[in-house]
Amino acid sequence: MKKLYFGVLLVLAAVIITACGNKSEQAHVQALKNVNADGKLKVVTTFYPLYEFASQTGGDRVNVYNLMPPGAEPHDWEPAPRDMASIEQADLFIYNGAGLEPWVEQRLLPVLAGKKVKVLDASAGQKLISASKGTYDPHYWLDPLMARHTVESIAAAISEIDPNNGQYYRERASAYGEKLLKLDKEYSAAAQSFTSKDLVTSHSAFAYMCRRYGMQQVSVLGLSPEAQPSPAQLKEVVEFVRQNKVRCIFFEPLISSQLSETVAREAKVKTGVLNTIAGLTEEQQAQGENYISLMYSNLAALKEALQ
Repeated sequence: MKKLYFGVLLVLAAVIITACGNKSEQAHVQALKNVNADGKLKVVTTFYPLYEFASQTGGDRVNVYNLMPPGAEPHDWEPAPRDMASIEQADLFIYNGAGLEPWVEQRLLPVLAGKKVKVLDASAGQKLISASKGTYDPHYWLDPLMARHTVESIAAAISEIDPNNGQYYRERASAYGEKLLKLDKEYSAAAQSFTSKDLVTSHSAFAYMCRRYGMQQVSVLGLSPEAQPSPAQLKEVVEFVRQNKVRCIFFEPLISSQLSETVAREAKVKTGVLNTIAGLTEEQQAQGENYISLMYSNLAALKEALQ
C-alpha cells in the first residue's frame, strides 16, 4: 500500500511539473503572438537585459519579444524553429555579440543576410575584456555604464528604423540612462567603504563590475557555468578564501549552488546570492523585479559581504 501511495505521489508530481512547464511554454508562445498583433515596430532580443533595455527605450510604440523564456540560462540555451522565424519577421534583432550566443554567428546571421531585419550587435563600441583563445567575456551588462551605452545604441537603432518617433526613443533612453548613472554612483560610493575587494563567485560573470569598482573576482567555475573545476582548482579557491579572510561565497539563482556551497563549507564561510540578471525566473517576474531592482539587490549583498 505504501509503495502504491508513493507511486501515486510520483505520478501527481510529474503531472504538476508538466502542467507548469506547459503553462510557461504557452505564455512564451502567446508573447510571440502579441508582438506580431498590432502593427507596431517589432524588436526581438536574445536574453533578458537586452529585452529590458529595448522595452525601456521603445515604450508603448514598440513590441519587444525576448527569445529566452523565464528561468533559462543563456550560456546553454538554443532557439527553437519558431524563434528563428520570429527573428526573420522582426524590424530589429538585438544580440549580446560578445560570444554569449554562438548560434547567432554560426546559424542566424547567414540567414538574415539581405533581409529587411536590422541587426544590432550590442557589444559594438564596448571595451570588452579578453578571455582565452580570442574570445571575450560577454557579461558587460553588469557594469551600469556599459549598460547605459547599450541603451543608447538601442535608441539609435530604433530611431533609424522609425525616425518619426526618434525624439521619443531618445528621451526615454536618456531617462533610463539617468537611472543607470544613479546606480553607478551608488556602487562607486559603496565600493569606497569595502574593507575587502575580493569577490568569490560561482562563475566568472562579474569581471566588468569588478573592473569598474576596483574589486578582484575569483571564481569557482570559468566563464561558462557548465564548466567543472578539478579538485586541485577547488582546493586553490578554498585556500584563497582562508588566506584572504573572505566572508562569503556567492552563487547565482539560475545555476546550481552545489560547488559554491562545497567551497563555503570547506572554508567555513557563508554563502550569498549575486544575480547575473541574465534572465528572470517566473517568481521574479511575478514580483515585478527588473534589471535596476536586481542590481540594487546585488549592491546590498556586496555591502553585507565586503564592508
